[in-house]
Amino acid sequence: MISRKVESFHDLVVWQKSHELVLELFKAKLSKKETESLASNIRSIATAIPTNISIGFKKRGKKPKLYYYRAALNSIQEISYLLLLANDLKLLKTYSELDDKVEDIERMLKRLIRSNSPTA
Repeated sequence: MISRKVESFHDLVVWQKSHELVLELFKAKLSKKETESLASNIRSIATAIPTNISIGFKKRGKKPKLYYYRAALNSIQEISYLLLLANDLKLLKTYSELDDKVEDIERMLKRLIRSNSPTA
């Protein structure tokens, strides 16, 4: 068995299998209501990113700031997966553009977190 370095969640077999399961479940019964539900989830989670950044920015002290910045980073991970899911289900036409934006925001957010870390 050849082992490779895990560089992102895409490399985790458990993630790959769970993604396949979600695809199968959505394809099994994808009603208009479920499509709208996925879109609603994407919008809701996307809204949490700038919301948590703005809340964190106003907090005093590094720990409270980091809490909200990390919450925004968690939302980035969620949105990254949901966009991939929508793309794989052929529900999204602009995946590449959106994914590039998500990755750019993730890099900036990680820098923001590092700059506010106690060791920085």
